[in-house]
Formats: sequence, structure tokens, C-alpha cells
Amino acid sequence: MSLDTTPRLADPDATYAMLVAAHRDLDETASRRLDAKLVLILANHIGDARVLEQALALAKAGTTSR
Repeated sequence: MSLDTTPRLADPDATYAMLVAAHRDLDETASRRLDAKLVLILANHIGDARVLEQALALAKAGTTSR
């Protein structure tokens, strides 16, 4: 199986707003904890290490180190 990046969200803006709202009123530590938990939950849902490797590479390609 390979990573499917085809847009499938019915309302991407609402999804983004939901993610932002989940972080509202959290301090930085709690916000990072939420992100980590969400990543682990979704990684478990995907359940394929090769797909996760592809997703990590794609996500990492769009980031810069501090």
C-alpha cells in the first residue's frame, strides 16, 4: 500500500477550524501533547509502517528546523 494524498475532506476549512479549536486554551505543552496523541491514534488507524514512513517524509519535506 502507498500513501494516498488525494483530497478527500468534504470541507477542508471546517476540518482545519476543528483542529485549531482543539488547541484553543491549551498551553504549549498541552498543545504538543494533543498533537502527539492525535498522531499516534491516526498512525494506529493507518496501521501500515510503509505508509507512515511516506507520510512522515512528506510532512518533514515541508518543514524547516529551528
